[in-house]
Amino acid sequence: MLTIPWGTRVKHTETQCVSAVIAEDEPILRAQLKAKLAKLWPELQIQAEAADGEAALAAILALRPTLAFLDIQMPEMSGVEVARQLARERNLFCHIVFVTAFDQYAIEAFETGAIDYVLKPYSDERLAATIARVQERLASTTATQPVANLESLLAQLAAKLDPPRERLKWIKASIGSNLRLIPVDEVLFFQSDEKYTLVATAEFDALIRTPIKELITALDPEKFWQIHRSTVVNALAIDTVTRDLHGQASIKVRGRKENLIVSRPFSHLFKQM
Repeated sequence: MLTIPWGTRVKHTETQCVSAVIAEDEPILRAQLKAKLAKLWPELQIQAEAADGEAALAAILALRPTLAFLDIQMPEMSGVEVARQLARERNLFCHIVFVTAFDQYAIEAFETGAIDYVLKPYSDERLAATIARVQERLASTTATQPVANLESLLAQLAAKLDPPRERLKWIKASIGSNLRLIPVDEVLFFQSDEKYTLVATAEFDALIRTPIKELITALDPEKFWQIHRSTVVNALAIDTVTRDLHGQASIKVRGRKENLIVSRPFSHLFKQM
């Protein structure tokens, strides 16, 4: 879900207005944060609201706001995953404010002071302190420069929020009335619909009931890349990457005829291809 206010304009005075995207999957909490920001920071322009990480990433890439309030735990992509994707966009600097309900995350992960955060439930006092930190950072001479070692800091945060787990090695899948064990390295891509996930190999197709959002947490991210909310591809199996006249990327994997569409939030994976 992505909501962009109709007729939104950035005001231009002596300094450009500070703009923001809010990403929070709970509608009531999203509305509460927006209302409190309007009260405590009336000059802040809310450009868009998102209810999941994928929509948040798309909004930030499209609108290029000054900062983004990212709920850490969201559907599709977590706030940390969104921030890690943004950290790889070298021509984009967006100040990140993480939103979390867990004090221990804030204490452990934000102790460097390099990344800002706000705790739920939102109180005027806590939010005002966050706003003051952000405004001080934006007023500094390095306001338009990425935080040093941001990717490393985000990787540490991700490790604290989601400790390493054993990677998936086998897929138990149905082929007709038979159950088959498929080595995960033989899978060329996974593609989900509303009920099932297709397991595509060079020799056959199979079906499982595990959705993409669960698979992606169990697969090795160095080998399996998410290219669409419904598609994960084995990076070693990629044969060609093509773009149409509108810049839409699609890929083909070896041994398959399908064109697999790459959605915009994941297009940065193929910028150098």
